[in-house]
Amino acid sequence: MESARPYDELVSYIALSAPATRRPGTGDEPFLRPEFGFTPKWYRDAVGVDFGTRWHTDPGYRRSALVKMAREVRRRFPLLPIGQVEDPEAPTDLLTGIYGASFVALLYGIPIEYQEDNWPWSAREHLDGEAVDRLEPPDLESSAPFAELMGQLDWIERETGTVRGYLNWQGVLNSAYRIRGEDLFLEMVREPNRVHHLVSCVATTMIEGAQRLYARQREAGVDNRHFTVSNCLVNMVSPKHYEEFLLAHDRRIAESFGLIGIHNCAWNANPYLDHYASVPDVAYVDMGLDSDLPKARSLFPAGRRALMYTPMEVRDKTSEQLRADLEQIARQYGPCDLVFADIESGTPDERVLELARMCDEISAANEP
Repeated sequence: MESARPYDELVSYIALSAPATRRPGTGDEPFLRPEFGFTPKWYRDAVGVDFGTRWHTDPGYRRSALVKMAREVRRRFPLLPIGQVEDPEAPTDLLTGIYGASFVALLYGIPIEYQEDNWPWSAREHLDGEAVDRLEPPDLESSAPFAELMGQLDWIERETGTVRGYLNWQGVLNSAYRIRGEDLFLEMVREPNRVHHLVSCVATTMIEGAQRLYARQREAGVDNRHFTVSNCLVNMVSPKHYEEFLLAHDRRIAESFGLIGIHNCAWNANPYLDHYASVPDVAYVDMGLDSDLPKARSLFPAGRRALMYTPMEVRDKTSEQLRADLEQIARQYGPCDLVFADIESGTPDERVLELARMCDEISAANEP
């Protein structure tokens, strides 16, 4: 069974055109491990893939598109494991990336708007306050979107013999925002009981949905046991409000799965580091370059740390600036992943190859 051995460390994983997620580590990662990922527009411009509704709902079409994408990546970067595709002609992870980051909101009735050259987003059809007050976690047994997901998994297993990959369950705040909109932040002060109710419903759905997905994957020989929470919007709330409304649910999720990865985007994580350190079994944590990296290393000595390096920095910084940043990261934060996600069309291929060489050189200098 895939991933049957115990693991206690997660690393960054960016499937072709998918938002970044996490996967089990192997235990032999380099000191400074790069993970590269490109936006849907990059692939759209490179090989003409349409990332509209069909890409997300038709696994046969998606497999054909992934073959084109994998071939292009292998042609441009033959020595880099971008997308972790072992055989470009027969990709087996047909799950990671579908529905973008909007599946939980979809389960609560928020439609997805698909884009031909971008990740899909949730429609701005937010629930009003009264609807949120009446909200209950959806019955996944009778949920049409969840049934569609299960149908895709059946097709994937028939065609590939397994069901590899991960769904992006997001974080409690991210999905609560997609459901309620900007009023969510005002209601943390004005209607705290409403917010508590909404985030509790969302956390329950995340846990139940992932547990059902993992049970189905185990039937196909894939043993996923971790969960990633994406706290992309955490800098929109104070540390006090994170502690009041969200921390208990991140802990609850961790306790439900045994291992958790905490994604903080490329933001400054300093206001939340002590709270994150109180979450059990953190096997991965990431943050931006402005964070207190030495403190983060001391708070999270186990698991895998990662630095989210922005696509603007990848594109715009000089080679000397990039080298200085990578050496600082290695010195203050390593060993760690360096996540070069969301690289946009127009970024020279040579810049990707240059970053990979720098990571190899710095890793070699830091290996025992």
